[in-house]
Amino acid sequence: MTIPTCGRVLSVSKDDKHRFSKAPTSQIGIVAGLGIQGDAHSGVTVKHQSRVAADPTQPNLRQVHLMHAELFDELKSKGFNVGPADLGENITTEGVDLLSLPRDTLLRIGDDALLQVTGLRNPCAQIDRFQTGLLKAVLLRQPDGELIRKAGIMTIVITGGTVRAGDPIHVQLPAPPYLPLERV
Repeated sequence: MTIPTCGRVLSVSKDDKHRFSKAPTSQIGIVAGLGIQGDAHSGVTVKHQSRVAADPTQPNLRQVHLMHAELFDELKSKGFNVGPADLGENITTEGVDLLSLPRDTLLRIGDDALLQVTGLRNPCAQIDRFQTGLLKAVLLRQPDGELIRKAGIMTIVITGGTVRAGDPIHVQLPAPPYLPLERV
């Protein structure tokens, strides 16, 4: 598997309420085992409202949401206007093919933060309330019917730190065999 080993942070964002989009900010504090300081999705157990309703004791595998800025250009070519934080991500990246990373990949961001990839974000109907038709643009089907989820990846925090736009992202693949990303 060949994956670029370095990329960069384009933007960081958070929101202390459960809204669809987040607010861009100059920096975010990442806390080990919890997520983004001051973000509604921070915690040891699930914070996503539909998952809390199903089982509030589930571990939070969605502490930090990353999305690749390259998706914005793809969506623009389809008539959508989407930018950093619009789709609810905490970290917008450039130069790393997030969707091709195997599960358990480690991402060192900035000087200290270390995130572990848990899986794919599963986009929901709220995305169509943001822009009509957007769900279909980020949730495609392969010829065999398998879903392709393009709305970013989810991670847990191994080591905390401060992350800012411009920080480098270093990718460390896990030992093979590589496990594909599934929705979390």
